[in-house]
Amino acid sequence: MLALALGVVLATGHRAERLSVAGRQALDGRFAAAGFRLRAVRIEGASPAATADIVKVAGLYKDEPLLGLDLDRLKQKVETVGWVKQARVVRLLPDTLVISVVQRRQLAVWQHDGKTLVIDDHGQPILEADPASFASLPLVVGYGAAQAAPQILPMLAQRPRLMARVDALVRVDDRRWDLRLKDGALIQLPAVGQEDALMQLEQLEDRSRVLELGFERIDLRNPDLVAVRPREPAPPGRPEPAGA
Repeated sequence: MLALALGVVLATGHRAERLSVAGRQALDGRFAAAGFRLRAVRIEGASPAATADIVKVAGLYKDEPLLGLDLDRLKQKVETVGWVKQARVVRLLPDTLVISVVQRRQLAVWQHDGKTLVIDDHGQPILEADPASFASLPLVVGYGAAQAAPQILPMLAQRPRLMARVDALVRVDDRRWDLRLKDGALIQLPAVGQEDALMQLEQLEDRSRVLELGFERIDLRNPDLVAVRPREPAPPGRPEPAGA
């Protein structure tokens, strides 16, 4: 029986497979002639920027046979778009295709090695996203910063007074973070116990309003000691020459 089956395949040259494909194409053509042609594509759950990239990668064109579309293959293509976490594709007869996506959440802008990328909440780059359009996102800098950002940023989000003052989070030796504030001050966090260190900072702020008064550096790397370096006073101005 195996030899007979092999002989049939060799004799026909995969004719049955070709006839099957031709039959499907003919059937698709008849359905298309009956009005089952693609007239509209509806994208759900995507931002305008993501929608443009989804439409581009889908490669659909008007009036192609709707029943001939390979929905599984189309879903796989859509999920290659960096914006997209998950996709679902369905037909709405007679003429509409719906592409519904779950979009990846933009977490931060990552700067490293001369490149700037938007990353999602798992630290993965969204290559299609333009960083200039996400100036409101936190900035994380350095090697390993993208992978470590999903752990530190939720802690800071719970402390809006501190987060509002942060200009960038700088990853140091892929072990710990320095928080660079907008006024040039620096907060050094430990490699472990970051939550405890931030709680120490909150207690210090409650007692002395250190964030409002200003400082040059706060070192939180030692859990038993918080070291604060005050800001150096500005040098006195030179008196203006007489008659100026």
